[in-house]
Amino acid sequence: MRFNSDLLIFLLVVGARFLIPLLIPRFPLPAIIACLIIDAADQSIFQKYTSLDLANYQSYDKALDIYYLTVAYLSVIRNWRNGFAMEVARFLWYYRLIGVVLFELLEQRFLLFVFPNTFEYYFIAYEAVRTCWDPRRLTRNAVLWMAGLIWVVIKLPQEWWIHIAQNDFTDFFQETIFGVEPGSPWGQTFSNRPVVAVALVAAIIALVFAGRVGWKRLPSPDWSLRFDVDKPVPDVTIEEALAGDPYYDEAKEGPALKWPIFEKIALISLVSLIFAQMLGIRLPNWQVFLATALVVTINAGISHLFVRNGTEWGSLFISTVVLVAVNSIVLAVFAAWARDGRVNRAAAIFFGVLLTLIIVMYDRFRGQRSRRIAALAI
Repeated sequence: MRFNSDLLIFLLVVGARFLIPLLIPRFPLPAIIACLIIDAADQSIFQKYTSLDLANYQSYDKALDIYYLTVAYLSVIRNWRNGFAMEVARFLWYYRLIGVVLFELLEQRFLLFVFPNTFEYYFIAYEAVRTCWDPRRLTRNAVLWMAGLIWVVIKLPQEWWIHIAQNDFTDFFQETIFGVEPGSPWGQTFSNRPVVAVALVAAIIALVFAGRVGWKRLPSPDWSLRFDVDKPVPDVTIEEALAGDPYYDEAKEGPALKWPIFEKIALISLVSLIFAQMLGIRLPNWQVFLATALVVTINAGISHLFVRNGTEWGSLFISTVVLVAVNSIVLAVFAAWARDGRVNRAAAIFFGVLLTLIIVMYDRFRGQRSRRIAALAI
């Protein structure tokens, strides 16, 4: 019975971490915040309610973090209409992704400090603006200041705290701030230093007050509060829509096997190297990269056919089924070829489904963006 409850909790948590990110393209802000909450709570849930061995938790956690952030990046391609902000997001995303891969290869924690995860909070900041304002209002200077402040003021201290100092915030909060043993009940924690507790409450009230004052100084909202990015927005001019957008040339010339294929290979290969650590695929990293490039190249012709033919649900379903079949066959053959047991067949099939999901979402969202810009350019 204990095993069954452990398995149920594990499946519920992992299922949530796999399915909730799929809401990010449509409801980016609430969905990514939900991902953050689950990411923060999952280890505590496993420790409190299960007897699971968490020895490999870090690699599991990191891989699922990369998964939901990959979906967030794909939603940038789908949704963002500020071309310069999109290019900054692309840089921040690949910069962090390269850093995580280097960390997996070299196992040097300082690399996660050098390559901070600025992309995530930058994404949240942009989507927070979009809830009430048109993000095309953001000038280049505003975008750079937003990214720079998040990088220097928020992420560098956070990455240093987690990966260099390797401190636990809860332990620090209880032991250093309130002078109790880590893990003490919260009632005992706050009562040990009541003056500090009162000061914290006062600080929170002051922050809320400052936030209300700052909110009143913001420009008038362009629309009522909204979290669904598919709700209609005011029409845009050609200049606003195309300024700095990397998809404009493709919209004029039509989809081609140029930059999108190279980006797709880079994106999926980097993600695959990280997931290979989680799945226990004991292969040289260059072989993982080559296998991924092979899958992407084989898929390229198939996926581009569906991009050219539209993005209706029917074609999306068919393209997904076709690519799942193709990728599963390719990776199953690869697993059979590695007969020394370095590749688990079940892991290979899961790997194929993961690649398929990313490929289909990338092609679908890129196609949507290209057609939207092409329509504006007519």
